[in-house]
Amino acid sequence: MKKNDFKSINLGKGAMNIYDFGNVKLHAYKTNDFITDEVFLIEKSGKMIVVESPCFFDNIKELADYINTLNVQVEGKLLSYHMAGATFLPNVPVYATKNADEYGHTGGGKALIDNFAGAFGPIFDPSIPAVTHYLKDGPATIAGIQVNIIPTPEGFDIELPEINAVYTHMLGHDCHSIVGGAGHADALIGQLNGFKKAGFDLILTSHYTPEDLKDVETKVKYLEDLKETASKYESAEEFKAAVQKKYPEYAGENYLDMTAGFFFPN
Repeated sequence: MKKNDFKSINLGKGAMNIYDFGNVKLHAYKTNDFITDEVFLIEKSGKMIVVESPCFFDNIKELADYINTLNVQVEGKLLSYHMAGATFLPNVPVYATKNADEYGHTGGGKALIDNFAGAFGPIFDPSIPAVTHYLKDGPATIAGIQVNIIPTPEGFDIELPEINAVYTHMLGHDCHSIVGGAGHADALIGQLNGFKKAGFDLILTSHYTPEDLKDVETKVKYLEDLKETASKYESAEEFKAAVQKKYPEYAGENYLDMTAGFFFPN
């Protein structure tokens, strides 16, 4: 399945891109919210799991209304990196690893939610659901759908072998990412090279439409270039200016600001 082999439906604010694998369908919801969230619905034999939740109230209603048109039973929300938005499908079981639970309720994820709540006010849902089912690392089956849970420092990635796809937090081949220094860049490069070795058709991420291995290669080159650029300068300002000059059309300048701070802490 190629990343552009989908049918698109305009929902009003957001859009749904539907990939039909026959026995399994992937519904990729582009929220068009202020933080460019993506939510993924995996449907099989009248059942469904949801990967992440929308966190703005208008998207929560829009996505719930869409799901109601599908005549499916939603049997689980898998929340890895995005814990906010508990009013979305509030009666559906919540799946997460203990690490992701801690990140979302008390760690860095909770800090981000608090920041977003302050920035966006009443249009943002800062409520965090209780985890009802803890996931262990490795293979599992939820709603008849095979998943493979891969632990990460903040949460977990999800391999979906039935559609040869993997879900992770961020890729974005033409936008900046949050990179916490040279060591973190190396870890990301290793992860992305693992995706290449596995030969995934689709890479699903929290903040971008589905991508492919060509996009992975582009991101690896970007990360390698970040490290090289950082080695040539002595300040965050110089580093940021050099990266902007080389990648003038990249989105996510706020992420580049954070990356510069990590490479050149005060």
